[in-house]
Amino acid sequence: MKKYFDILRKCRLFDGISDEELDKLLVCLGAKVEKFGKKYTIISEGMPAKQIGIMLSGSAQMIQIDYYGNRSIVSGVAASEVFCESFACAEVEAVPVTIVANESCEVMLINSSRILHSCSNACGFHQMLILNLMKDLASKNLMFHQKLEITSKRTTREKLMAYLMLQAKNKGSSQFTIPFNRQELADYLEVDRSGLSSEISKLRNEGVLTCERNSFTLLRQEY
Repeated sequence: MKKYFDILRKCRLFDGISDEELDKLLVCLGAKVEKFGKKYTIISEGMPAKQIGIMLSGSAQMIQIDYYGNRSIVSGVAASEVFCESFACAEVEAVPVTIVANESCEVMLINSSRILHSCSNACGFHQMLILNLMKDLASKNLMFHQKLEITSKRTTREKLMAYLMLQAKNKGSSQFTIPFNRQELADYLEVDRSGLSSEISKLRNEGVLTCERNSFTLLRQEY
């Protein structure tokens, strides 16, 4: 497991935990690593919500498909990020989303009960792990609230600009790259792709923004 320490040090789940403690903790948690190919399903909707994942390399997307087959991207999962922790902590019977690999990736999977219930040794670093998990959940709640604010906008134009302005704010720059292609951005915003492309073209012609694939530059605030 030590070959993964560089990326695990960046994982907020292990903040404040030394390498020596992390080595012991991973044994305590019974952590295992699995490899997945591009487009492979890491966790399927309906599976028991008993595992917490950590992306060690590559990336994935958390998607949700409604009754009519409409696809919505809930969020992306990048290296060092944790996923499915909220479902495990809520003790829901089944995972309500599907996690699909964007590219070849390695994932660390941990049985959630090993995290939520301290071992008999009552390790101090295990208590730190639980505290970090609570902070991670709070951060994810804010992120999902932001997406709700975006998708609750009335028009495709308003949804798109709300998303782009949030990205610019988070990056601290009017120039930024988003983690989605056009279809994925449409799925994230929960809009039609053709309508999205049309709005991007209009905003570009109006001098509000410029873009090249998934790179955007906001030129003025008014839109």
